[in-house]
Amino acid sequence: MALEITDATFEETVLKSDKPVMVDFWAAWCGPCRMVGPIIDEISTEYDGKAVVGKVDVDANQEFAAKYGVRNIPTVLVFQNGEVVGRQVGVAPKNAYTDAIDSLL
Repeated sequence: MALEITDATFEETVLKSDKPVMVDFWAAWCGPCRMVGPIIDEISTEYDGKAVVGKVDVDANQEFAAKYGVRNIPTVLVFQNGEVVGRQVGVAPKNAYTDAIDSLL
């Protein structure tokens, strides 16, 4: 399962990580988010120890969604050394997400 990231844990978990980080900005009411969720969970398991994979519920945690300009969900951002290096808006095939991480490993 992907890590649950909140506004309170975002800086420590994402921005200060020494590994690539993939963050899925989602909401429970969002149909496309429910399609992406299982893919993100799979990637979390496959990349355990190599990358951090987490989810931010935008209804409960709006600070970083606003900071990174997340206007449509699902939006998946990839971070390296605290900087956004990849962005995928909407539903995409699994390899679109894994390729983003693989390019950083």
